[in-house]
Amino acid sequence: MKLISKYRKEIFFGLLSVFLYFLFRLLFLDNLPIFTDEAIYVRWAQIALHDPTWRLISLTDGKQPLLIWFIVLFMKLIEDPLIAARVVSVVAGFFTMVGLFLLSLELFKNRKIAYLSSFLYIFFPFAQVYDRMALMDGMLGAFSIWALFLAVLLVRNLSLGKAYTLGFLIGGAILTKSSGAFSVYLTPLTLLIHKFEKDQNKNLNFLIRWLTLIVFAYILSQGFYAVLRLSPFFQIISEKNLIFVYSFKEWIDNPLISFQGNLKGLLGWVFVYLTPSYIILLFLAFWSKNFFREKIMLFFYFSVPFLALCFFGKVIFPRFIYFMALSLIPVAAYGLNFLLSKTSQLKDYALYFQLGLLFLVFSYPAKVSLDFALNPTIAKIPQADINQYINGWPAGWGIKRSTEFFKNISKNNEIFVATQGTFGLLPHGLEIYLQKYPKVHIKGYWPIGDYLPEEVLDKAKKMPTYFVYYQPNNSKVLNYSSLSLEFKERMGRSNYFFSVYKVNAK
Repeated sequence: MKLISKYRKEIFFGLLSVFLYFLFRLLFLDNLPIFTDEAIYVRWAQIALHDPTWRLISLTDGKQPLLIWFIVLFMKLIEDPLIAARVVSVVAGFFTMVGLFLLSLELFKNRKIAYLSSFLYIFFPFAQVYDRMALMDGMLGAFSIWALFLAVLLVRNLSLGKAYTLGFLIGGAILTKSSGAFSVYLTPLTLLIHKFEKDQNKNLNFLIRWLTLIVFAYILSQGFYAVLRLSPFFQIISEKNLIFVYSFKEWIDNPLISFQGNLKGLLGWVFVYLTPSYIILLFLAFWSKNFFREKIMLFFYFSVPFLALCFFGKVIFPRFIYFMALSLIPVAAYGLNFLLSKTSQLKDYALYFQLGLLFLVFSYPAKVSLDFALNPTIAKIPQADINQYINGWPAGWGIKRSTEFFKNISKNNEIFVATQGTFGLLPHGLEIYLQKYPKVHIKGYWPIGDYLPEEVLDKAKKMPTYFVYYQPNNSKVLNYSSLSLEFKERMGRSNYFFSVYKVNAK
């Protein structure tokens, strides 16, 4: 009891942060429709779950498998495959929050800043989006923050054990996504917080030992990554990466080929996700000269990969900057603590001012985060993510309704379901929920030409046959005389529709 009484504030804020985190992340977790990439990952996990020879199935599309492996594990515990996959990201986000707490505590030696870092993360709209989706970026963020934390511990206290743990974390990062390699590339930045001595021999000895341990961690991480070479599809990873980033040869021919456009787009996304609250706190953090090197290091952990993406990014999305934006959270927490400390001088009115400041800081980010959970169509997130996850054709608004429709139809008959697309939201979005219904036969077709595929028309003569259409770039299907509309569902607030048609036999 004495121990509880001594640390009652720490226990209270710790439990409060855990409660608020899971409240914000688990609240209406299925409100957002399944995204096309989620459909792919969940379907891969289902296949890997039932066929161990396909545990590296993600490499067929050039994607690292760690997220898929975790989804497989959670599918054994949670019946709904999409919820199981999204809970993986929720759990990863929880470890991100803990990692930010420990990182802030280690850097600033202040529990208040550490707790503020946790709360800023809970209400961070960027985190709210990617902790609730079965995408690789949430898990990558967790590994990146923990790798940064271990790198900080290592530079402050050289230890083989810390280097060993760092190697595991870097290995996890690169087994999650290719950009996890930044956990290695950025480690020299931790030297910014090392206090070098006047004795150059001691400094040289330190650098040699530190570099040896970093090389050890890197080799260990590559040992984990080497397991992917067991797959004949390993080389597809590098081929897939070149879809999103320029090769060095392409870049050297024109170093500024996409810099201006990328910089404008990425900065816009950062500002929207950080919200005015967090941006102001970041500026306030540098108002104070204390812990300057720690804050600069964290800022560089964001800006270096950010600029690399500006220079080398060929195809970019907001989610690419998520892992790097996390390093700004402890800086914002420092700024918030600095602001609160200034109000303490107001004596009798200090508490009221502090509560008012906390309300101003957290109210808008909390509203955006709650909107995304309760009604994503009104959430103020970047337009690029709205187009993908909410209002565009990659958002599977009609998947739930169509799967229930096909389940009911197939109770008494075998049915054939043709889909527009052979990879992605369709047919995978339907296969996820209909794999246990043997009377439902699903097959994807692409491209869709002037006429329905002959196979579909032949199936319509033998059994009830349906055609599912969801992409807006081919309206010819609407003119097929052999089709009659069963139902359609609007995709968010757009003019796109997820449509299910009955194929009439001729």
